[in-house]
Amino acid sequence: MQNTLVKAEKKGIIHILFLPAMLLAFWLFIYLNIEKWANYFTISVIKLNENTRFADTLRFFLFEVPKVLLLLVLIVFIVGIIRSYFSPEKTRKILEGKPLFAGNIMASLLGTVTPFCSCSAIPLFLGFIESGVPLGVTFSFLIAAPMINEIAVVLLFGLFGWKTALIYMTTGLLIAMISGFIIGKLRLEKYVEDWVYKIKSSPTELQEQEISFKTRIQSGYNAVKEIVGKIWIYIIIGIAVGAGVHGYVPENFMAGMMGKSTWWSVPLSVLIGVPLYSNAAGIIPIVQALLEKGASLGTVLAFMMSVIGLSLPETIILKKVLKLPLIFTFVGIVAAGIMLVGYLFNIIY
Repeated sequence: MQNTLVKAEKKGIIHILFLPAMLLAFWLFIYLNIEKWANYFTISVIKLNENTRFADTLRFFLFEVPKVLLLLVLIVFIVGIIRSYFSPEKTRKILEGKPLFAGNIMASLLGTVTPFCSCSAIPLFLGFIESGVPLGVTFSFLIAAPMINEIAVVLLFGLFGWKTALIYMTTGLLIAMISGFIIGKLRLEKYVEDWVYKIKSSPTELQEQEISFKTRIQSGYNAVKEIVGKIWIYIIIGIAVGAGVHGYVPENFMAGMMGKSTWWSVPLSVLIGVPLYSNAAGIIPIVQALLEKGASLGTVLAFMMSVIGLSLPETIILKKVLKLPLIFTFVGIVAAGIMLVGYLFNIIY
């Protein structure tokens, strides 16, 4: 009887994995042939002169759009399965009672794999504070969650390679950890709106529901449908802008404004980036084109981090629970950290 159950369970797992395996093989076939198809369409189908700027621009666009979308689909699917193991309650429970710096590290790491964005900033902030999670640890999570996510990592890997993606992840985590630690040490709890601390956390614990592997696989499909369905248009627009810069902006054009030799390029890029708002899908293809035209890596990383990490909508939303001195401190510390990263990588590279 037991052997029969084991066989049935194995058969069920194989059945569940069959469709993802077939889709992965199809994904791999397309991914390995994109560049060849883009070149064939540009040169052989519509018969453009391959030495013209328009042909170069079109080929760039036709190659990068499907490549980035395919990478995004794969990683979002995998991360969707990983995220099925986390819930807001479980995340909050993990961070409860942790000492300050250890809590900052754990909160930053959790922020990279949990499905939260600026729209959930207030509920998360309230939930963490109610549960006794320190203010600095809460900010480490809120900084890491939008800045270091699978979309940013996939796009950076696809457009720049694993080294740049790793640099971005590492520096982003350090900014989240250190910024949260500093905010915690400054003891700024008095600048949280008074009503926040009057809310009492419910003493009852929510019982974790057992989720089947089939349901977790479905979570991956749902994540692809939800996330890619929302941002595909930003990817196309971003790559279209990047393709235009790639094809028509002269070489080294950006060196004068965003190059290593201009000391003010890093703070200027942060000042420009902070009030702007875009997700990773929209900004990273443009960043790639800026690098190609002579902008330095540190300046471009600083610009990208300020746009993604210091989200204007999130800052406006947090005004409902934070007083202005704490908001300005938060923005100032994170912006200073981003500028340090920019200068550091301009020196190294």
